[in-house]
Amino acid sequence: MPRRRDSRRRKKGGLTYEAAGVGVARGDQFARAIQRCMKETHSKRVIPNPGGFAGLFRANGMARKDSVIVSTTDGVGTKVKVASRLAKHDTIGIDLVAMCVNDLLAVGAEPLFFLDYIATSKIRPSVLQQVVRGIATGCKEARCALLGGETAEHPGSHPDGEYDLAGFAVGEVARSRILGPDKVRKGDVLIGLPSVGLHSNGYSLARKVLMGRSNASLRKKVPGSDETIGEALLRPTRIYARPVLAVMRDPSLGRALRAGCHITGGGLAGNLPRVIPAGLRAEVRRDSWDVPPIFDLLARKGPIRRAEMEKTFNMGIGFVLISSRSAAARVRKVLSRRGVKAMEIGDVVQGRGGVLWR
Repeated sequence: MPRRRDSRRRKKGGLTYEAAGVGVARGDQFARAIQRCMKETHSKRVIPNPGGFAGLFRANGMARKDSVIVSTTDGVGTKVKVASRLAKHDTIGIDLVAMCVNDLLAVGAEPLFFLDYIATSKIRPSVLQQVVRGIATGCKEARCALLGGETAEHPGSHPDGEYDLAGFAVGEVARSRILGPDKVRKGDVLIGLPSVGLHSNGYSLARKVLMGRSNASLRKKVPGSDETIGEALLRPTRIYARPVLAVMRDPSLGRALRAGCHITGGGLAGNLPRVIPAGLRAEVRRDSWDVPPIFDLLARKGPIRRAEMEKTFNMGIGFVLISSRSAAARVRKVLSRRGVKAMEIGDVVQGRGGVLWR
């Protein structure tokens, strides 16, 4: 029966993330359902954050009186299965750090420290040492301290040689410098920072399309690229800390920087609305950046419709900064000095939310 169901979906327009086993709508519904439980624990020191990329908590006794503590947690999903299949574990820790610290950056926070949690059926030091080495590499790139973590041995919880990861990052931002939808205005510019591929989202669908039962499929070249499919799937998520913090600290930009958006599960279509206020929407120009070859391969081989691709994958944009139009050129110049070729990919326009594709 499942095979027939997949077959019907292909005939009607291709594979979907739902067909790969991931219920995005169920996840969103669950997140909404637990909001009441969370709010029951909040004191006046919790600062509302409509974008939801990270939690904000008013600090006491900090060096700066207006400091806000920012925290976030995330994982790397089924990308760990690719690492296990290829027996290459030294970059998956970079992914873990990136998924967390990039969320801190979305609200304007500087990463301070990081902790990790590793669960596995049997501790294999040779494997997990590689994982932690990658976490340390990611923390160095993000300029935050790896304070510690927990490694839990749960017999029977994972196939032999596999594991699961979770990361926890804490940062700091002055309350007056918090980025978010309340600062976004009509006419503001969307500045896209390129991704290096899939990053750490959409892997349940990507694995279904690209990974066969043997590693032979992973050794094939990605058309239009020098990478193999395996190398492209394992390329670590880009950490945007240094270039984005350089923009945030630039004195000439003042209050021109409005919001940040980490493009993770849901792609541009699912994440940009989180930082756009009511009555406005994001207008995105598809031809304003180059889409990495791995996405073209996924779309063709699935086959996967464009709309499904755009609501599942980042499609080549890993982070978006929203700035005033007058400051957009300066933002791009600062990013360029840090080695990031950013593009103006759209604008904030009048509308009823969502993303308008051009």
